[in-house]
Amino acid sequence: MTEPADPLVVFTPSGKRGRVAAGTPVLEAARQLGVDLDSVCGGRGICARCQVTPVFGHFAKHGITCDETTLSDRNATEARYTEKRGLAPGRRLGCQARILGNVVIDVPAESQLHRQVIRKAADARPATMDPALRLCLLEVAPPDMHAPSGDLERLMEALRAQWGIADASVDPGVFAQLQKTLRAGDWTVTAALHRASAEAPPLLTALWPGLLEGDLYGLAIDLGSTTIAAHLVSLRGGEVVASSGVMNPQIRFGEDLMSRISYAMMTPGGAAEMTGAVRAALNGLVAELAASADVCTDRILDMTIVGNPVMHHLLLGLDPVELGQAPFALATASARDLPARDLGLGALPSGAQVYLLPLIAGHVGADAAAVALAEAPELSDDLVLIVDVGTNAELLLGNRGRVLACSSPTGPAFEGAQISSGQRAAPGAIEAIRIDPATKEPRFRVIGCPLWSDEPGFAAATARTGVTGLCGSGIIEAVAEMRLAGLLDAGGLIGSAQQTGTARMRAEGRTHAYLIHDGSASGGPIVSVTQADIRAIQLAKAALYAGARLLMDEMGVDAVDRVVLAGAFGAHVSPQHALVLGMIPDVPVIRVSSAGNAAGTGARIALCSLAARRRIEREVRRITKVETALEPRFQEHFVAASAIPHATAAFARLRRNLPLPEPSFNTEGSRRRRR
Repeated sequence: MTEPADPLVVFTPSGKRGRVAAGTPVLEAARQLGVDLDSVCGGRGICARCQVTPVFGHFAKHGITCDETTLSDRNATEARYTEKRGLAPGRRLGCQARILGNVVIDVPAESQLHRQVIRKAADARPATMDPALRLCLLEVAPPDMHAPSGDLERLMEALRAQWGIADASVDPGVFAQLQKTLRAGDWTVTAALHRASAEAPPLLTALWPGLLEGDLYGLAIDLGSTTIAAHLVSLRGGEVVASSGVMNPQIRFGEDLMSRISYAMMTPGGAAEMTGAVRAALNGLVAELAASADVCTDRILDMTIVGNPVMHHLLLGLDPVELGQAPFALATASARDLPARDLGLGALPSGAQVYLLPLIAGHVGADAAAVALAEAPELSDDLVLIVDVGTNAELLLGNRGRVLACSSPTGPAFEGAQISSGQRAAPGAIEAIRIDPATKEPRFRVIGCPLWSDEPGFAAATARTGVTGLCGSGIIEAVAEMRLAGLLDAGGLIGSAQQTGTARMRAEGRTHAYLIHDGSASGGPIVSVTQADIRAIQLAKAALYAGARLLMDEMGVDAVDRVVLAGAFGAHVSPQHALVLGMIPDVPVIRVSSAGNAAGTGARIALCSLAARRRIEREVRRITKVETALEPRFQEHFVAASAIPHATAAFARLRRNLPLPEPSFNTEGSRRRRR
């Protein structure tokens, strides 16, 4: 008989996994697998910095099912901590909980020693102010026994007489406090009126006694598969007064969209569970932004949200299962106006309203619509390709004549997931790297330190964080630099130490890995790029390029005039490295630009302008959707794009300015391995 396998533990959001001996504490398992889990008390259950959340259910992606029996019962130490300081429901102390069976463990942001940097900053471009909210100062007649009427009726009469507004309605929460507010203001009040459109009757969403000083605020939310970015915006001037972001807690149910759809399909109540998780995250962001900007939440009365179709449906409480199979039917593609309370956003006032931008198609969502709103390809004289890369990439190609859109399943590799030394963007993560073509020696820069690793003072500047791994931009630049230095051939095969002339190449079975940093002497990690990492990047970049190529086929062109890189990817990856990898079509480097968080910018534009909302609602109906999953040429383009930079496209401009070495490492052996 074969011995039963040791329990498999999967940590989210890092995605790191491995088998550990039964009875291993979660904290020890995290250390064995290189998972970022904080602890300062030596595992005695005193500091409680190692709090984790076990996730139970069936996880088809990982091939495991776990329940409460996969962890040890709460012990006396956890009970004592819960009694004295409180342990949130569902939380466990990682130093006390022991792994007994296959289990998925979520490490919340506050338990991570190196917390993720959400690199989706707000774009500072000016906005045309035409918000849905306006303030009206009203002098309401006091009650009169000789002319009896209700307080509400006299308030409405004041609106009609003083502002010419005769068709307003009142939010139930405002109505409940109406009499108290009127008397507190001695019959003078400030009303906030919200119009969903110029034609729609206004809704009285808030009421304050007397004259309200200061601004009203709104929230622009970019609801991504991996991260949620939020911007608190003044509705008077349109400026961003605070920004924040968190990891999307749905990651523990699956890193990519199809994994989450699968979780909804396979787990009873799975969709509702994911809906609750993302709504809780949004409530936390509201409170955090209000506190950081010293803004009372009763001033935050409008919100715009953009996201891909799966995120959109789960936020609304809609089952996303239909999006997982052809014809990828949306429950609704239209823009939505609804009260924040309908989305469970209790951190906002009762009268706060939410606008969700329209979706383009089954796999091209409101985030792509927001990018189109921010970048306006329909107004471009030249042919522009806009690439917004995340776990799922959205692409727009167009000019004044026509705009096309598609999505491409790139997966999480570009964000550092499924990479051996990969991690989310956090202090200590390598974000940029250069490899000397002659010596094959690397130098790198980490998040949180402006110095390169070969500059004086680097070790001291990074002593607190250390060098922890490779974030998304780091792995992209590492692979491109390996190709430029002749360590990697066009087929994606890493050479041996003998073939490349550097001892940094280390054998790993029948393949090799390139050593970037060895921190083992001081207890740190070994950071390297393995053959499996190269394959993961090849798959991701091939999907991205194949999507762009399909749009070009539909447009009837073989080249584009310029490329715009959107999102955190676009802001932190150099155009040259993107071209070397063959992630984007061959254009002059100077014709590649970054748009920053274009989806968040589009959400902010829609927050500040009713006219912008109407404009994007019109434009999405004119965009032609190309469905990559149904296009027969996608696979052909994908295979050709797996080479670095490409198997058939010449990339002549790139090669003229940057000659690429053409080594060939053990071609026959690599074919045998692939078979």
